[in-house]
Amino acid sequence: MTEGGPVARAASPRTPRRRRGPRPAGADTRAEILAAARSEFAAKGYDATTLRGIARLAGVDPRLVHHYFEGKDEVFVAAVEFPAVPRTLVARVVDPGLDGIGERMARSFFDVWDNPVGRERLMALIVSVLSGPGAARMVREFLTREVFVRVAAATGAQDAQLRANLAASHMVGLAIARYVLQVEPLASTDTETLVELVAPALQRYLVGPLP
Repeated sequence: MTEGGPVARAASPRTPRRRRGPRPAGADTRAEILAAARSEFAAKGYDATTLRGIARLAGVDPRLVHHYFEGKDEVFVAAVEFPAVPRTLVARVVDPGLDGIGERMARSFFDVWDNPVGRERLMALIVSVLSGPGAARMVREFLTREVFVRVAAATGAQDAQLRANLAASHMVGLAIARYVLQVEPLASTDTETLVELVAPALQRYLVGPLP
């Protein structure tokens, strides 16, 4: 993915052309909604962005946003080409129960990252995060709210926010070191070994005792 891709544009928002009044659905409606979403997410972050605000900026009826996307998380995934569907990932991690939750989280992320398409999108996303505070905020808020907090909350453990932050920092740091900086021997270590090494830490972060 080049620097001109959707993620890079999210880091440097360009306000879509405004139109007067809501427009009906058309061939370019979805694309204009996503362009507006990239601008809103980059300017306001994930938490403060609303579907109504995206619709207003795109010049469409808010119902059209709901027509194309089930929720804000789906808009974000499409707008920045996030390499996984958060709801699917969270369900895969938490549905089988607490035993092995750390291993399932590690394996789920590596399954995405080691896929060529997923890795390309991951690297583009990380590069955009490192390029400016706007992109970093929207990605941080999205990952925290839609992935890690949901996993931590599903365990019923106390301090879900702290546990989510610990797990997120571990996995995001690992992604930067392995795929972007390509630190050796981490970069060339096989996935199964990494899952075995990372899983106990994630298990403790999510459900184990904390000091």
